[in-house]
Order: sequence, then C-alpha cells, then structure tokens
Amino acid sequence: MESKGLQEALPPLRAQEALVESNRCIFCYDAPCVHACPTHIDIPRFIKKISTENLKGAARTILEANLLGATCARVCPVQELCEGACVLGADHKPIAIGRLQRFAMDEVPDRGPAVIPIAPPSGYKVAVAGSGPAGLSCAGELAKRGHAVTVFEKRELAGGLSTYGIIGLREPVETSLDEARMIEGLGVRIETNSELGRDFGLPDLQGRFDAVFLSVGLGAIAEMKIAGEELIIDGLEYIEQSKMNGIAMRIGKKVTVIGAGNTAIDCATIAKRLGSGQVTMIYRRSAEEMTAYPHEYEFVKNEGVEFRFLTQPVKVLASAGQVTGLRCVRMELGAPDASGRRSAHPVAGSEFTLPADQVVKAVGQRQPWDELGLARSRGFIQVNEDFETSVPGIFAGGDCVRARGSASTVMAVQDGKLAAAAIHERITQGAN
Repeated sequence: MESKGLQEALPPLRAQEALVESNRCIFCYDAPCVHACPTHIDIPRFIKKISTENLKGAARTILEANLLGATCARVCPVQELCEGACVLGADHKPIAIGRLQRFAMDEVPDRGPAVIPIAPPSGYKVAVAGSGPAGLSCAGELAKRGHAVTVFEKRELAGGLSTYGIIGLREPVETSLDEARMIEGLGVRIETNSELGRDFGLPDLQGRFDAVFLSVGLGAIAEMKIAGEELIIDGLEYIEQSKMNGIAMRIGKKVTVIGAGNTAIDCATIAKRLGSGQVTMIYRRSAEEMTAYPHEYEFVKNEGVEFRFLTQPVKVLASAGQVTGLRCVRMELGAPDASGRRSAHPVAGSEFTLPADQVVKAVGQRQPWDELGLARSRGFIQVNEDFETSVPGIFAGGDCVRARGSASTVMAVQDGKLAAAAIHERITQGAN
C-alpha cells in the first residue's frame, strides 16, 4: 500500500548475513541489552538460536516476552534501548539486535500455537477495546492463558497506530496486519468497525465479560487555536494517507511541519520523499528541548529538511482557500515549565512570514475519554500498579494511560503484557 520511496528503509537480512551477525554476539551474562528492553526479551538467547539456525526457537524466545516482536523489531528506538546498551558499542559496532529480531520473526511466519503454547479453555471472557499494540499484546497474553478474548476495533483494519500512524519506512501496513492475524490465530476474536462509546458502552462490556481492558490510544492532533487552523492538516492523517492512498495524496511544493517530535519528523520525511521541493520544520523551543529521538533528528536533516527553532505559528495565510504562508513569531526561552522543559515566550515585534502552500501539525494528541467516567491523571486514564482503573475490573494501558514516562510501541506492548497478568490473577483468584 505504501508509496514508492516510503518502503522499509532497511532491507531484511539474508540468512548468511544473519548468521554472521549473530556470531558476533558474545552472549553476555546478565546482558545489558536485556535490561534496556522494556519487554525484557532474552536477547542473547534468541541470537544464540539464530547462530545455531534454530529459527523457530529464536522466534519462541522473542514471543515469550513480546508478542509483537515483528513490529517492535522495526519501530523500537534500538539506538536508545538494546543496541545502545550493547557492550560492543563502546569500541566496536553494536550487534544489530533489531534486524536480527526482524529476521527471526519474518522467517517464522506461522507464529501461532505451533510456536506459542496455549492453555486449555478457562471459561472466562475478557473484552479489549482497541487493537493497537497494548490491546493486541493483552489479548494474546490472555489467550495464551486459555481465556476467550474479543477485541473491539473502531477502524476498518486492526493494528491501531501501527497500521495507520507509523510511517511505512519503519513499518508497512502488512506487517501490522500480519501480527493482528497472528493474535487471531491464538484464538482471539477481532471485531472491526466496533467503537466504544458509539456501538456499545462500558456497562455493556461489564455485563458481558469478566474483565475489560482499554487500549483506546489518544485522539487527533491537539488544536493550536490560531487563525486559519482549519487549513492545517492533522499529522496523523498525513501519515495515514501516505500508507493507504499512496500517490493519490497531495504534497505541497513548500511544506511546513509544526512540531519536533517523532510524528512531526515522519510527516516531514513523507513530504520530502514524495516530492516537496522545500520542507521546513518549526518548533517553539530549541533543539535541546525537542522530543524526537536524536537519531531521527539526524536522519531527517540528512533528508534535506530545514529547521526553524524558537518559532511559533500565529496565523495561517491563505488566498481562495489555498495556503500561501504561515505567520510566525520568534520565541525566547525562560524557566522550566510543568513538562520540565524551558518555557517559551514570544519576542515582541518579531513576527515574520514563512512561505508555504501546505501546513501539517504534529504537536501532541488530545485525550478524548472524559465520557468514560474513569478517574484521570493529567488528562490520561488513571491506573494503579496493576493497570486497573478507578472502576474495579476495568483495566487500561498504552498511550491512554501514559501520564508519565515515554509513550512508545514497546511500552504499550509491555503495558498489555503486565495488564494481562493482573487480569488473569483477578478473574481466576476471584473465583476461588
């Protein structure tokens, strides 16, 4: 589905390449890479199995800790996590852990019960709202324990942000859909076009199931409340168009992307690779405060994307409904704000105009779940250490609970795994 130019950035390892790379690993005792992995995959063990050409064993080792191993192999910031902790990285090149994990996952396409043991049916039923990484992880872990799980997904395709919101350079649509099918192969039922709050409510799920897990993610990109904002494109919609419509999407000749997180960088990359002559990213703080990973920042600079730091948009300029520019003001930094980053303040009399015929915003997402009647923390669903919400029997995980810490695919997978263990304990112990 992805456009030409947005196919996966790294080619898959060939069998001989994987064998050579796996044999570079020194199989550390108490390996730092394992501690750096949020899902704590036994990395030396699966690499050792690749080195002995036991690919099914390698896949099983990965899936024991992370059911979405194929996705995480592609989208995890391995430079900051496992590969960043590799002991060979200090004096040599770190082991290509992400690419080896992808090799093991892709070379064992049948990752159902033949690889993942399934317990006998327990008689318990669990509902999962949302089929993103947290939801699929939780569903699969519960299915492994013998529970009957139904996943409700509001969109036409399963996978959540992995399917719709991660640039094809990192994860193609088909990879995400393959993992959803793998979770179905464990006995999970996925019902698409079924939305919480539209087609059913929480009381309905509570009446039909023994427990509920919410992995509802976040909403659209937040509003900036500036004049002409209706002409700005939502960054997640921009990414979705690049994955679903391909060449049919419109790319401006001069594209301005507002924001400096990983989603903003994905949007800038799409614009550049699909033909924009000039792509500029603007951010109200400095490079030191940007939330994008350092390696992503270097990547997009090498793509030819320009940066304007300490710049805040104040108005979209247009003629006959077509964007012609973005009115901006220069900023200066002050004391740290609630986010821990230095606050930004406009400089009087510093307004200027950036020429643009397309403006995309990626400035964080809204938390749209007030109507659920659950306690909140900084706008996110509040959960305890077992991922249980303020309502007993209703659990939540993923981006919708990420009031603190980093929001990422691998953290969502870990949330789902830990929540599944807590749900299993609750429903089985409650019957004893």
